[in-house]
Amino acid sequence: MTMIVKKQTVACLNEANAGSAKHVFRSWAERLQDPAVPLDSNENDAELLITIPFNGAVKVKAISVIGGSDGSSPARLRAYTNRNDLDFAAVADMAPVQAWDLQELQQASMEYPTQVAKFNGVHTLILHIPENFGADHTRITFIGIKGDFSERRTGPVTAVYEARAMPKDHKVADPSKNFREVGGF
Repeated sequence: MTMIVKKQTVACLNEANAGSAKHVFRSWAERLQDPAVPLDSNENDAELLITIPFNGAVKVKAISVIGGSDGSSPARLRAYTNRNDLDFAAVADMAPVQAWDLQELQQASMEYPTQVAKFNGVHTLILHIPENFGADHTRITFIGIKGDFSERRTGPVTAVYEARAMPKDHKVADPSKNFREVGGF
């Protein structure tokens, strides 16, 4: 799924290093490697809000998050779909599509399954991390998304509509075979 994430447009609110959110999206085989720049929240504020745009429609089946050590791993995860207008004030008042209590496992291979019916046709996934396991900042080293991808078609659609049927366009070999008598008139 890393190929369908628009990495250059991934955005994160409250990240300590601007642009570091795009480095946590890697292949499953690379999940245990440290990223070039881990995603850290600002000091004394554990909250993160990550906006993940896709190149098409995705049916999200599971999410995997690997965090830092010493209590800096995310403790809760809240997910929203197909919204581009969310900030911390908006998510505080809004119910998530789904929420998870995460495990504090730094080298985990744990996937958190989604309610697939609620994550069908996702073009933008927003992940809200409201808290961690007690550290003064949150650290994320890997985010993986498992699901099915449908390519987005952006070209023009060619369609022909008839305002009035033209009999010459609808040739019939033997017109007497196309009509049946119904009833006894």
